[in-house]
Amino acid sequence: MNLTKTRIPLYELAHARTGDKGNRSNISVIAYRPEDFAILLREVTAEKVREHFSFRKPTAVQRYELPNLCALNFVMDDVLEGGVNLSLNLDTHGKSLSYWLLAMEIDPS
Repeated sequence: MNLTKTRIPLYELAHARTGDKGNRSNISVIAYRPEDFAILLREVTAEKVREHFSFRKPTAVQRYELPNLCALNFVMDDVLEGGVNLSLNLDTHGKSLSYWLLAMEIDPS
């Protein structure tokens, strides 16, 4: 039986920044070390991010690659309950969504 840890939370390899505009959230995931960027490219896909945020029901998730920064940028539509002016949600700017993305488990091998 293999007892080695095969999945880790994304925050072990990267940090994140987030922003918003209206009902759109923008989350950048930046590798701590350049050698881990290939893992991010393989493991943190638009499909996996859409699934991870399925409770927010995004209508679209786009991934943009920024190899010179060892970063990925995700733009998710319709995840902020209408945006700051329309929502009663305490986190209407979506700042905490980056923490949720960093909790996503990935395979580092």
